[in-house]
Amino acid sequence: MAQPTPLLGIKVLDLSRVLAGPWCGQMLADYGADVIKVERPGEGDDTRGWGPPWFGDAADQMSAYYLCTNRGKRSAAIDIASLEGRAMARQLAAEADVLIENYKVDQLAKYGLDAASLRALNPGLIYCSITGFGQTGPDAHRAGYDFAIQAAGGLMSITGEREGTPGSEPQKVGVAVVDLMTGVYATTAILAALHERHRTGLGTHIDMALLDVQVAMLANQASNHLVGGTTPKRMGNAHSNIVPYQVFATRDGHLVLSLGNDTQFAKFCELAGHPEVAKDERYAGNAGRVVRRAELVPQLAAWMLAHDTAEWVRLLDAAGLPCAPIATIPQVLASPQVQARGMRRELPTADGRRMPMVAAPVLFDGERAISALAPPGLDEHGDAVRAALSTRSGWPLANSHASDKS
Repeated sequence: MAQPTPLLGIKVLDLSRVLAGPWCGQMLADYGADVIKVERPGEGDDTRGWGPPWFGDAADQMSAYYLCTNRGKRSAAIDIASLEGRAMARQLAAEADVLIENYKVDQLAKYGLDAASLRALNPGLIYCSITGFGQTGPDAHRAGYDFAIQAAGGLMSITGEREGTPGSEPQKVGVAVVDLMTGVYATTAILAALHERHRTGLGTHIDMALLDVQVAMLANQASNHLVGGTTPKRMGNAHSNIVPYQVFATRDGHLVLSLGNDTQFAKFCELAGHPEVAKDERYAGNAGRVVRRAELVPQLAAWMLAHDTAEWVRLLDAAGLPCAPIATIPQVLASPQVQARGMRRELPTADGRRMPMVAAPVLFDGERAISALAPPGLDEHGDAVRAALSTRSGWPLANSHASDKS
C-alpha cells in the first residue's frame, strides 16, 4: 500500500519537544511532509528518557513514549546556543515551509530564531509557536504542561467521581489530551496557513496556547455555564445534558449505555421489559430525565443487573442502541475492528527491526496516511543534514527509510 502524500514537497523544521509540537510534526509527516527534527546534542527530546518500557538495546534504546509521537521524522542534533548551531538552524528555516517550536515566549529571540527574525529571512515561512499560555497576556511567560493545564483550564473540575463519593477527587484524563488536541489544532492551523500562502505568497505566525485549547475543549460544559449560569461539577461517568448516558453495572461487569434521544430510550425500556417507563410523562423527554436523574437512574441500574455484559451487548446491538463494554488497551489493539482498520502497524528500522506503532486515524481514498519512516535515533540523520548545510546545497534531501549515518 502506498502512503498518501498530500503534503509531498512541504518542508517542516521541528524545533519542538515532548508532545504537543511533536504530535503536530508527526501528523504533517504522516501526510507526506519532509520533517527534520532538531534535538539537543547528547540528550535529545526529553521524552527519549521517559521509560521504561524501551524499544531496542541499551546502546540505542528509545522510550515507548518517544516512539508514539516522532514517526516520519529525520533527527539532527544541533546546539542552537552555539554560533554554528544557530547558523545551521537559520539555514534550515530559510528553506522551510513550516517551523514548529514550543520554547518559552521570547526564548528563541536571543538566538535570532524568533518568528520576526526568521520571517524576515523567509517571508513565506509558517511559524507555529506552541506554549502553555500563549504569546500574550499576564501568564504568557509561565511554563505550562498538560497536567497543569487540565487543572487550570477547568477539565479536572468536571472529571472524576461526584463530590461526596468516598475517595472522590478531581482527576486528569488518562492521556495528555490537551497536548494531543493542541497538536491537532496546530496542524489544522498550519494547513489553513499553507492554503492562504497559495493566495498571498506570505507565511504567518501561529500562536497556539494549551490553555486556549483546553478552554475551547470545555465545549458543552462551558456553554452550560454561559447559558445556564451553572457551575458544572464532577459527575463520574454520567452526562450533564443527557440521561441515560453513563456506565451501568451488569450481572458480571460494566457497560456503557449512551441513549441520545427519546426514541432510543423508549426502545431500551421496551427491551428491558418496562415500556411503561418511557410512556410516563416524567421520563418521556430527555429534559425530564435530566431533571429527575436521581429517581430514574436507580431504576435503570436495577434493570441492567438482569443480564451479563455480553448478553446486553448482543441485545442492544440488535436493537440498534449505542452501547459498549469497557475494554482494556490490549483488548482494543487486538480487536477485529481495530485490526481490520489497519490501526496497528509495524515500521522497519534502519537495522531491520520491526517497530510496533499505532497508525494515524486518517484515510485518503481508502489508504491510511502513515509515514513509512520509523522514529529516528538521536542524530540519526545528522551527518547528512550537516553535510548539506556545510556545502550550502540547500535543504537536505530525505534518504528513503534508511539512516543517513554510515
